[in-house]
Amino acid sequence: MITLALSGLFACNSNAHSLLPDRVQIDRWLRPLGASDKFDATKRIDWGLMPGPFYTPELGLGLGIAAVGIYRPDASDSTSQNSTMTLSGYVSSTGALGLNFNNYTFYAGDRWRFFLDGTLNNTPAYFWGQGFAAGDDNPDKQKYRAQALALKPVIYRRLTRFTYLGIGWSLDMLHAANSGDNRYHRIEQPPQGASSLSSGASAELSWDNRDFVPNPRSGQQARIRYTHYAPETGSDTRFEALNLHYSHYHPLTDSSVLAWELYGEFTQGQVPWNMLAQLGNSHRMRGYYAGRYRDKNVISGQLELRKKLSWRHGIVAWLGAGTMSPSFHQLNNGRWLPSTGVGYRFEFKPRMNIRLDYGIGKSSSGFYFQVGEAF
Repeated sequence: MITLALSGLFACNSNAHSLLPDRVQIDRWLRPLGASDKFDATKRIDWGLMPGPFYTPELGLGLGIAAVGIYRPDASDSTSQNSTMTLSGYVSSTGALGLNFNNYTFYAGDRWRFFLDGTLNNTPAYFWGQGFAAGDDNPDKQKYRAQALALKPVIYRRLTRFTYLGIGWSLDMLHAANSGDNRYHRIEQPPQGASSLSSGASAELSWDNRDFVPNPRSGQQARIRYTHYAPETGSDTRFEALNLHYSHYHPLTDSSVLAWELYGEFTQGQVPWNMLAQLGNSHRMRGYYAGRYRDKNVISGQLELRKKLSWRHGIVAWLGAGTMSPSFHQLNNGRWLPSTGVGYRFEFKPRMNIRLDYGIGKSSSGFYFQVGEAF
């Protein structure tokens, strides 16, 4: 009887395993979508497409799709790293629509670079106000629908082996629709009101020897960027933004990397409420609702361990912290917020990961589904 029972159990397990697809079968299914562990240099752009469902409390149940392209502008250029292009979009049950674009292009033996970040969305959002006290006042947050367009092109010229000078532009347009159903009307209180247009020229100096920008395994980057917004450049108000960034990537083994980052954003002048520095987004201080904590000055740091597993799988874990204040000199007097979390990686194209992160903050958490590493 025991023998028959064990035989039946093993037979059931064997049948169950036979019903599940193996790696070869999954690779076969992904191949028509462009998923491959090798870059096809014969194609003008080697595209891959990855659809998938998602759920967040803000957007509800939705469907997202990510298109990843790898290419080389000059096939004879053996010095530059591969150029990449990602395009991701989503729709959700709350009526949210969004489109994100990211491009890293390397030319002429890496003497020239062109980077472009862009977003276009129509999504439900919340506004708490400026400062820690406003962000802590969760019951009185104001709901609105963010209709936004943002573009940040930068062209770089190499000065020395790893030093680049960049000239760019920053355009940010936002209209807060359907914002009149809250008794505090916080969005209407700032001088800019519910609509804001910020447009300005930027200059950047960076030192960058990362081996692959979207997913570095080694190297480091130090960057300083200054942006001046003024009516003469199409902006509603006059203000300035200074961004400081340093990241380092240290390979511990062939399959693991220790990455860490320091970041600072400092603004002054007539800064619109939507252009205040934010403590929490999909790249740093993950676990906090984007825009809940915002002020004129923000600093943060994070340490992340990235581990490549078998086949296409990978995992990460991180720790971070950040603070903010209305003035630079008060940053040391403010309180610090923690950030921690874990994530899963699926290598859809060579060294191009689909990432799913779960971040945990103080009395806050959030899921993130994007292409490429957080930093």
